[in-house]
Amino acid sequence: MQENTTNNNLNNNEQPFDSAQGKLKELELKCEEYLNNWKRERADFLNYKKDEMERVGFLGKYVKEDIIFKILPIIDNIYLATRQNFNSENKSFYEGLLQIKKQAEEFLKKEGIEEIKTLGQKFDPNTMEAVAEAESSDIGTTEGGDEGTIVEELQKGYIMNNKVIRPAKVKITK
Repeated sequence: MQENTTNNNLNNNEQPFDSAQGKLKELELKCEEYLNNWKRERADFLNYKKDEMERVGFLGKYVKEDIIFKILPIIDNIYLATRQNFNSENKSFYEGLLQIKKQAEEFLKKEGIEEIKTLGQKFDPNTMEAVAEAESSDIGTTEGGDEGTIVEELQKGYIMNNKVIRPAKVKITK
């Protein structure tokens, strides 16, 4: 009879052990599932963070471009003023105006803004806007002989980050 109780004890002991192993396996699977979910959420968060940084950078460029675009008419007026004829009485005023023009050019350069080169160049519809035409015979210079050559720049054009923020307004030969 003692053998029977020993076998019963072994069977009873095995069942709780098997049950505990099953529970352990189940908990290990749950732990693995939670860990994988955490890893996915972490990756999603890092991707979100990267996307937000790109949006902030884009917004910063857009705001900068908008501010520069609003400053350009002021710079245009400075360029127009320096084209005027000044006499010796206004020499100090003219020199001050040239200094302001130089500061404006340095500001644009520091901000990564480049002028579109136009005079003597062939017309490029990607960076220029033709607002007037001139007969090549009316120009009287050798550089203005070819059709589509820029003979006068009416308004400067600018490029920022390889993007035209304002096309140059030019007069071309026809």
